[in-house]
Amino acid sequence: MSQPLEIAFFGSSLLSSYWNGAATYYRGIIRALHSFGHRVTFYEPDAFDRQQHRDIEPPEWAKVYVYSAIGTGGVYQALDHARHADWIIKASGVGVHDALLEREVLSIGGHSTMAAFWDVDAPATLDRLKQDAEDPFLDLIPRYNVVFTYGGGDPVVTAYKAFGARECIPVYNALDATTHFPAAPNPSFAADLSFLGNRLPDREARVHDFFLSAAVASPGRTFLLGGNGWDASQMPANVRYAGHVSTNDHNAFNSTPLAVLNISRESMARYGFSPATRVFEAAGAGACLITDAWEGIEQFFEPGREILVANNGGEVAGHVAALTESSARAIGQAARNRALADHTYANRAVQVNSILNGRLAATGR
Repeated sequence: MSQPLEIAFFGSSLLSSYWNGAATYYRGIIRALHSFGHRVTFYEPDAFDRQQHRDIEPPEWAKVYVYSAIGTGGVYQALDHARHADWIIKASGVGVHDALLEREVLSIGGHSTMAAFWDVDAPATLDRLKQDAEDPFLDLIPRYNVVFTYGGGDPVVTAYKAFGARECIPVYNALDATTHFPAAPNPSFAADLSFLGNRLPDREARVHDFFLSAAVASPGRTFLLGGNGWDASQMPANVRYAGHVSTNDHNAFNSTPLAVLNISRESMARYGFSPATRVFEAAGAGACLITDAWEGIEQFFEPGREILVANNGGEVAGHVAALTESSARAIGQAARNRALADHTYANRAVQVNSILNGRLAATGR
């Protein structure tokens, strides 16, 4: 039987997607958990100008506790505030005091408190651990009651268990149909192919390989790049740069162009089974989605009918050249139907709710 739980969740930000691609994942999971009666408090640092770039205000489905990132006083106050939760969850990549939080969430609760680590970039974490046998997180992994991951499938599960995790359970990205849906076209996002993603070290080369090279090979087509950190001066003439795109504009960004491109970060492509949040956002908007190839795609969408797969920029250009308005709409609608049937955050929350309640009940707490 499901019981309402008090959940303390330490993450990068629930309120802002600014340099924070995990925001929509957090929102989808937490909103869906709220439907089970769980009371979630999200703890986020006042860092990286995110509070000045909020996409949403504190929602009715979660409390938000913003603490100072300067010094350690604020984070310890936040930890003290969270000590009475049934579950304390520490997400990876908070960006401030990560090592402190990974250690302290294991000791602040009472006898009845459970602790979970939620890795929203498991490939990067696992690569780091393999390269540094002295990483302090290695000794902490076995102490967490469960490790959740943003994705990764069996390769990530096997790797975490090899490091001593009691359990490792992937909770994949999904669609929040109340947030992502078809929108009226916006001329500012008009293009034959669009890509949205921040410039990151293990993404940059793949964006050149899959997006910019496709633009060079398609001089008669228009391309649109959105996200933080890109240098517009280094782009081909047929690529427009939109800069940061607010989550409030994601539906129009995905609904307007002929097709939308997904490019996995190098580590996620290598591990596979890691569809990005924007795959499901685009599907929810009815976008015709082209993705770089990675293992496990068929677990989420049917290649050729619900999604188009490319191994390089030349294949991306080929897909764009072959698409018509009608064929793109058909693929986008098929993807939306599949996402609504199998890949909503309501689906994922059933899984998470079962684990949170089941593990707590199994201890007799």
